[in-house]
Amino acid sequence: MIPKSFIQELLSRVDIVDVVDRLVLLKKAGANYAACCPFHAEKSPSFTVSQTKQFYHCFGCGAHGSAIGFLMEYSGLSYPDAIRELAQQLGLTVPEDASALRVQKADTSSLVDTMARAATFYREQLKASPKAIDYLKRRGLSGEITARFGLGYAPDGWRGLEVVFPDYGAKNLLEAGLVIENDQGRRYDRFRDRIMFPILDQRGNVIGFGGRVIDQGEPKYLNSPETPLFEKGRELYGLSQARAAIRDVGSVIVVEGYMDVLALAQHGVPNAVATLGTATTGNHVQKLLRQASRVVFCFDGDNAGRKAAWRALEASLEQLADDKMASFLFLLPEHDPDSFIRERGTEAFNVEAARAVPLAGFLLRELLGRNDTSSAEGRAGLLHEAKPLIGRVQAPLLRLAMVKELAVASGFSQAEVESALGLKPALAPWARNPRAATRAAPRHSPSLSRTLLKLVVHQPELAARLPFELIPQDRIETPCWAQSPTRYRSAILGVVRQPCCSNTFARPRMRPC
Repeated sequence: MIPKSFIQELLSRVDIVDVVDRLVLLKKAGANYAACCPFHAEKSPSFTVSQTKQFYHCFGCGAHGSAIGFLMEYSGLSYPDAIRELAQQLGLTVPEDASALRVQKADTSSLVDTMARAATFYREQLKASPKAIDYLKRRGLSGEITARFGLGYAPDGWRGLEVVFPDYGAKNLLEAGLVIENDQGRRYDRFRDRIMFPILDQRGNVIGFGGRVIDQGEPKYLNSPETPLFEKGRELYGLSQARAAIRDVGSVIVVEGYMDVLALAQHGVPNAVATLGTATTGNHVQKLLRQASRVVFCFDGDNAGRKAAWRALEASLEQLADDKMASFLFLLPEHDPDSFIRERGTEAFNVEAARAVPLAGFLLRELLGRNDTSSAEGRAGLLHEAKPLIGRVQAPLLRLAMVKELAVASGFSQAEVESALGLKPALAPWARNPRAATRAAPRHSPSLSRTLLKLVVHQPELAARLPFELIPQDRIETPCWAQSPTRYRSAILGVVRQPCCSNTFARPRMRPC
């Protein structure tokens, strides 16, 4: 837990203009600074940064916050990570409790340096390996994409890293997952004769690697193990390179393989990322929804792809909001994203992505496929399977929509479905709070005629002095005044002289014209 006093001190010492200007080019605009908003596409600047108030605000999309909020929104950092990033920029040490210190006891800065040196070594080895270069060309990858994603090659030797790490027995090599130590204490490189895909964190540091065999061999893909830097369930391949494109288009495509990400990026779909040989987790979804309003999970159309999609659905249920959505794109069984976009082209892929099945539709379709609703048992089974899933949905409007669709599909009423699922009935605002209906009713300001009438009720002597000819034509009684003002004045006086009347302003007491 980071103390609030430290956060306040941090914000008082940091200059938001410096923080933003490192990532977005700002220009002086009067008392503030301006730029095109980094969070949505625009041609004229509507994004401003106030140095005096120490906040940013976009008049186009409404993005607003402090220096911490900007780093969270722009770089996809969590709240604690954004604080640590700012503290590092100022040279401050973040005070944390003992449990947090135990988690982060490893010297991560030296591990980051170790991984960076290894990545440089692998890139240099790629340039010197005709076999590796030929493989990448056969896969259709350009030199530009290879350089942009920092691809490398691990040579086919047991101790290739010893070239750049003369102290091959150093603890950092083992902690970083670059080497393996057997039972006899002998070490050898974890990655050998593989194309190397560096995995970057949100700051662009190399924290892990994925390695693919060039010819035949098992495993086909090999990832770095869990280390103080790298946790598979939290990281996504290609997110660092795709972040700007994700913000521009407002959506992100999640695929299963490294090569899928590279092929999509090369063919004009730069907003793709990949999970790292593991199922999609809630942390993955949460991280992506910080930067996009729509996540499209793209899987193969075979059974394995559908199982992976279902796991992604379960991971998404608790992360979605009413303004955030997840969709599912299934390609034909003979295609993955890499082969599809090479054969069909970018436009065809974008069309398929736009037609991806929304999460609620995919969930209902899968449940209906498992339960025959023509029988009572099938309908009961449908609600039984839906109960734990819909109960995890935190977005109230999405959950309500899912309940309504489930009611239609099952033949039960909405109230019966809500009862079966253990959900509270969805009530209108005025049903939740009876006074809300009264507050929500439109109120009209009293007319001048009514105001004058109230005045003479309290001061009857003014009735004889009412200037009927000056009263605006804003009441239905006005024609009567115009025809017989004297008679109408008498009617007013008649009302005034009966103060005990409970309906002083009722028109039936007025004589018709």
